[in-house]
Amino acid sequence: MSEQTAEHADEYGAGAEGAQEESFHGELKVPGGKLVVADVTTDGRHITGAKISGDFFLEPEEAFAALAPALVGASVADDGGVLTGRLEAALAEFRPELDLQGFSLADIATVVRRALTRARDFTDYAWEVVHTPVLPTRLNVALDQQLLDEVADGRRGPTVRFWEWDDKAVVIGSFQSYVNELHPEGVKEHGIDVVRRISGGGAMFMEGGNCITYSLYAPLELVAGLDYAESYAYLDRWVIEALAKHGVDAWYVPINDITSAKGKIGGAAQKRRRGAVLHHVTMSYDIDADKMTDVLRIGKAKISDKGIASAKKRVDPVRSQTGAAREEIIETMIDTFVTRYGAVRADLRPEEIAAAEALVESKFGTEEWTHRVP
Repeated sequence: MSEQTAEHADEYGAGAEGAQEESFHGELKVPGGKLVVADVTTDGRHITGAKISGDFFLEPEEAFAALAPALVGASVADDGGVLTGRLEAALAEFRPELDLQGFSLADIATVVRRALTRARDFTDYAWEVVHTPVLPTRLNVALDQQLLDEVADGRRGPTVRFWEWDDKAVVIGSFQSYVNELHPEGVKEHGIDVVRRISGGGAMFMEGGNCITYSLYAPLELVAGLDYAESYAYLDRWVIEALAKHGVDAWYVPINDITSAKGKIGGAAQKRRRGAVLHHVTMSYDIDADKMTDVLRIGKAKISDKGIASAKKRVDPVRSQTGAAREEIIETMIDTFVTRYGAVRADLRPEEIAAAEALVESKFGTEEWTHRVP
């Protein structure tokens, strides 16, 4: 098996003579795999030239020469599925001997889409990591809107924020029905604060210390060229790496679940507005399952999906698989992000917290918002 490097790259071009061409470059490090690089030219409507390179492995040798021509002629608007189909068709003649190691044809399609949209990577930005002090859950939720708006307006750079709280709350998705998701008697009995967030997705049962929650705020260019499922996995690659340092073999299940051999670990949600993306994740550290089911209306199918057995008293996939304190896991996650992306640790500005407090008063603490979907 031969190694394909940039020096062995094949270039194929078929642009119309005299056409105004534009060049694009993209790179993708496949998780657990190799580097794939795409250099393409277009006439504004179609791909007119392509070069695929990388440190991956591919046999037979002739298959490599078929990659670039398969992309030429594709529309610049084609999605990853269409581009993958073109590549599959071009390499069909080499099966069953075809052997790709360290990458897939879908990875080539992804890096081409990333190139054409001029997507940016984590390392193209100056990141801050914030670990907030203990705050009410309503304020944590309000901070998500405030910081997303600040990144969208250019008043704050890309940021990852780890939450801390000590109250008892349920955070429901933007489009969930209040009465369909909650047991009113359980909410009252356990003194639960119900808060509605701005992103979609499902409800989160959050007592102080029972979860690990973080929010990521970034320009939309970070996920350009990726569909929603791809963007979820891409934005949390560093989390998978951090969990692995504690011995957890975790991976993404589309669209937005982080799971492991011992069941679901957590879930993610996103909100996109005005050129910025909010991506936040809650991972179960040590949840009282009995109390959670007192509060949430969780059907049998949902319980099975979340890896909650009826006989269990606690849901603790992160704690039981790592044996580490919650604080230790958060520190590992911060260290991993800082090391991988050159981020710096920082604090929120007083005016940001004040603005979020005003949002609690005007929106997140109001009955109108909380019950906007009755």
